[in-house]
Amino acid sequence: MSKGSEKSSSGNASIGLRIFYYLSMLSGTALLVSLPFGGWKVIFDWMPVQGATWSGQVDFVNNFITYVAVFSTVVITMAMIYFAFKYRRRTDNDEVAYITHNATLETVWTVVPTVICIYVFYVGFDLYREMRTPPSNTVEVNVTGWQWNWGFEYSTGKKDSILVVPVNQSIKLITKAISPSSDIPAVNHSLFIPAMRVKEDVIGSEYHYMWFQPTTVGEYPIFCTEYCGVSHYAMLSKLKVVTEAEYLDYINDRGAGELTPEELGKKSYEANCKACHSIDGSRLVGPTFKGLWGLKHPVMVDGQTVEIETDENYLRESILYPAKKIVVGYPPAMVAQNLNDAEIGNVIAYIKSLK
Repeated sequence: MSKGSEKSSSGNASIGLRIFYYLSMLSGTALLVSLPFGGWKVIFDWMPVQGATWSGQVDFVNNFITYVAVFSTVVITMAMIYFAFKYRRRTDNDEVAYITHNATLETVWTVVPTVICIYVFYVGFDLYREMRTPPSNTVEVNVTGWQWNWGFEYSTGKKDSILVVPVNQSIKLITKAISPSSDIPAVNHSLFIPAMRVKEDVIGSEYHYMWFQPTTVGEYPIFCTEYCGVSHYAMLSKLKVVTEAEYLDYINDRGAGELTPEELGKKSYEANCKACHSIDGSRLVGPTFKGLWGLKHPVMVDGQTVEIETDENYLRESILYPAKKIVVGYPPAMVAQNLNDAEIGNVIAYIKSLK
């Protein structure tokens, strides 16, 4: 290639790089200038309506990470393009500077991101801990998921395909996947309520939970966010946040003679559990059900003594697989009970009531 051709090619590359540099600088500057005048809404304001007490905190963490990422990307990219243009090699005779490192610069770009990461972890973990620690005075609703529907059961025994809760009260959702028929295994789902900023897996092998406190009366969408088959897209429902009076009217609007889960659980207790478990604190073959809910007590697991807290999963396991955890001081005398998911849930509701 002739020197003239090399010079022409170099000149074209230089012009192209210069145009790219100025366009990048112009777009980056336009982005930064637009932010104080509402441009941030177009770029960042995509979160759903804030419907729970911690929605603002969740959005702050999300937006902080987004802002830092966008700012860093813009600054680093613009600097990279600027330095590539300014310090490009213009001729074959240009001497390349011998640069080993810059301790100050390396310290800054190590310490600053580390501090940001620690801050994000601290704020995020503190919020996560709150979201996993429901208060004691929650309104509990049992949630079941199956292909491709949601079911919600309230303390009065009322059942519905939508979730209705009172405003400004703590709501605890106890979730579990069930099978629509005995010959089909339960399929996993995931319950997502964007406005409340909560999401929890709904699986067949154990109970999960999540809680929130709604702050605004209204209706909000509910989705399944774990693929569960061909009609996964249609597994939708809605959350209705209403006043306390409307909520009480709603859960008490049920058929005459319908029993509550607690009342149904008492019937199951009398038919299956009464001979070995008391409800007055007295000792029988097995431990009493009185005060059992939430109690921490030692059990034997594979020959080792461990302390567990009585919750939904422990009670379900004890009903179906009683030999897995034997309460210390009691014989392994219980046999597995042939109860379905609904009956187990009713027994659990009854045990919860025995304070």
